[in-house]
Formats: sequence, structure tokens, C-alpha cells
Amino acid sequence: MTGTTALNSPLSSGHRAELRERLLDDRASTRALIEQLAGDLDTFQGSRRDSPADDEHDPEGPTLAFEHSQSSAILGQTRVHLAQIDDAIVRIDGGSFGVCVTCGNDIPAARLDARPYSTQCVACASRVRR
Repeated sequence: MTGTTALNSPLSSGHRAELRERLLDDRASTRALIEQLAGDLDTFQGSRRDSPADDEHDPEGPTLAFEHSQSSAILGQTRVHLAQIDDAIVRIDGGSFGVCVTCGNDIPAARLDARPYSTQCVACASRVRR
């Protein structure tokens, strides 16, 4: 099966509009999470400034270091997710939404319902993971 542009996609315009709305909602909650995580990191940094520099002997040191590291990782992943959402919105608006960037085939509607920011069909995404 050859891919089509979103204008000829098996997704109806209503379905694309529904997915776009879901992406916008996800974008808003993801941005709020980024703000919260950034605030948490600021709190951790403030706590570390107020505590002794010797984490090894400070009972709170390892905990603060772990929480800071974990929050930093989650913040990074959340920023990647926000970029995926933004890219999907651009693809919807630009007419290339629902087309696999690797093979050019249509991305199944069920996959887009589950992951509306998907850029690959199931077959291509599976090959990348191996």
C-alpha cells in the first residue's frame, strides 16, 4: 500500500480535528508538568545550597541527589514529548499527518488514536526497536 497525503488519508477530517484537539490538550498538560518539574528542580537546588556540601556523610544528601537526578531525567523526557506533540500539530496543519516518515505508507488510525504523535507505522517503528 502506498502512502497518501493527509488530505487523501483514510483519516476523516473530523478524526484529524479530534486528534489535533487531543494533542493540544496533551500539550497544555505537558507544559504544566514541565513548569512543575522545573520548579521542583529549583527547590532541590535550593535545598542543596542550604545543606552541607558533603553528600556522603549528610543523611539528606543522597536523597536530594537522587531526587534531583530523577527530576532532571523526567524533565528531559517531558521536553522531548512536548516536541513530539508540537511536531504532530505541525504535520496536521501541514497535511502530512498520518503518513509514515520512513516508508511513506499510511499510519493506521488505531496507532494514531493510541499515539497521535507517531511518525512511523507499526512495521517501521518495530524495525527501529530491534
